[in-house]
Amino acid sequence: MRPPARGTARLLYGAGLAAALMLPAAAPAQAEPSSPTPAALPAADGKKGQELPGMPTVLDPRAEAVVCTPASQERAKKQDWSRQRLDLDRLHQHSTGAGVTVALISTGVDPEAAGLKGRVTARGEAADDCVGQGTFLAGLIAGTGSTTPRLAGVAPGAKILALRGTDRRGQPDAALVTAAVRAATAGKADVIAVAVALPRKDVALTRAVAEARKAGAVVVAAATPDPPSRGSGDEIPSRTYWPAGEPGVLAVADMLPAGARPDGALPTEGIDLAAPGAGVVSGGPRGKGHYLGGGVAVATAYAAGAAAAVRATHPDDPSDAVTRRLTATAYPADLPQLDAYAAVTTVLGAAGAPAAGAERAAEPVAVRDTSDTDRATGRATLFVLLGSAGVLSLLWAGFALTRARARGWRPAGTGTTEG
Repeated sequence: MRPPARGTARLLYGAGLAAALMLPAAAPAQAEPSSPTPAALPAADGKKGQELPGMPTVLDPRAEAVVCTPASQERAKKQDWSRQRLDLDRLHQHSTGAGVTVALISTGVDPEAAGLKGRVTARGEAADDCVGQGTFLAGLIAGTGSTTPRLAGVAPGAKILALRGTDRRGQPDAALVTAAVRAATAGKADVIAVAVALPRKDVALTRAVAEARKAGAVVVAAATPDPPSRGSGDEIPSRTYWPAGEPGVLAVADMLPAGARPDGALPTEGIDLAAPGAGVVSGGPRGKGHYLGGGVAVATAYAAGAAAAVRATHPDDPSDAVTRRLTATAYPADLPQLDAYAAVTTVLGAAGAPAAGAERAAEPVAVRDTSDTDRATGRATLFVLLGSAGVLSLLWAGFALTRARARGWRPAGTGTTEG
């Protein structure tokens, strides 16, 4: 009867080996972020019910005619992960950014957009937001959420000064960015958010940023452009982008729910802060529907909104103190992660770090779990490791038993006795 037992052991061994090979492959498949599609994008936290049209960052430069981003016909059903991560519901109990003006340098902002009406001043062609990204970002900074208050921006009491830093298709231009920074300074903006990143240093832009900071503005800029959607596949070397590389500018990068930068993010040095930049919900310049957007510009908008909330709460703080507050209160990680609530409520020491034993301006805040996705990923990883270990143990036991029986081994007490 040994042949059937040997056959069964071999069958179990083969099945276990297949399971062991499949288990490690299953975890990365769940952890991979969803890639954007032209039609609808799923929420970054993987939960159902948030499939919305994607908000582009730029229109096709090769198209003969400029076709603006159409109105979304979909409405978000719930608050997205990014607002929960930044604890905006509690933040708004302490600061809404009232009395603060944020200059947004992007593709423009529609002054009549839902949730922004009556609080946007658009200079020149900035009122024409064909791409839609600028209006999307303005909603993250200072939108009221319109009929969905839980989708309000970080500083819904702030005002927006809309300025163009791109052409109508969304392509950044150094001369336009420079002119926009100067216009923001002339307009006495408290915070200047530069949602574009330029690959080369520009002397005129350097001077404009220095003048803005001298005038007391907090300058927040995208640390990198968004990675190209098409390319040769060659690795892009690390480099500095502008004006994020200018002294005193808060350079912001995007992060996923788990806290890591997205796959394919452009490498750079000198990132000061990371903020949510995937699966984020906001409105657009046409209609009352919602979109899903992501990227470094989205993270920059969130950081700019947090700066506005801080300026409203600490109006006497100079711009450098506001920047230091945002970085000192960030959640500690490889890249410090923006914590808007802590930035507003934490009592800082003289050196800019939280004072020893100091209490928050309101109630104390414990360090929260970064997101449900973090916990899900941790559980999945633990399951894979334990499952793999168990399967490998069974494999080894089955293999050893098969070999031992093939050589005539018997357990103690089961052999024949000689009289």
